[in-house]
Amino acid sequence: MYHDGNRSLQDRFDSRRIADRLVDVVHRTRFTDEDRAFIETRSMFFLATADADGRPDCSYKGGMPGFVRVVAEDELAFPSYDGNGMFKSLGNVLVNPQVGLLFLDFEHPKRLRVNGMASIDFEDPLLPGFEGAQVVVRVQAQHIFPNCPRYIHRMALKEISEHAPRPAHEPPVPAWKQMEAFRDYLPGGAGKKDREDT
Repeated sequence: MYHDGNRSLQDRFDSRRIADRLVDVVHRTRFTDEDRAFIETRSMFFLATADADGRPDCSYKGGMPGFVRVVAEDELAFPSYDGNGMFKSLGNVLVNPQVGLLFLDFEHPKRLRVNGMASIDFEDPLLPGFEGAQVVVRVQAQHIFPNCPRYIHRMALKEISEHAPRPAHEPPVPAWKQMEAFRDYLPGGAGKKDREDT
């Protein structure tokens, strides 16, 4: 759980004892029923990845509540939807499977961290069950732990994005995909089709 850098700062600020106690009390490698309920009601999370040289990237992942599923006692799965085509997060997973996920509740301050090893399966049997997904990402959890929520600002959800995939819903074309600077560069001639449909 801790490396020399962590220990150096723990010793500097006399927090080694509480750091070790937190591991003893709250750290786990298996999802609890409470973890599952929390994760599966979130409409977003933050995903941290790094490339093969350790250069970090962090991205926001959003969908309908329940778009992240705990599929085993130590594994969760989430869909990757159409994005900007850069594949920063998933590209990193292909060369460095270590990931960190941060789940937050801004209305009733709470947070849960999940660190583990991610994998991508283009033929994952869960794929048909994730409306609008290009691929399914699975994360084998190695560290699951809640954090103190005291610095989480209270915010209320105004509305779920109209772009979030869901059954019987056709998301609108994102505005950026209709911009002249990008529309002719979209995969599969999507920009041309979008112009013809308008």
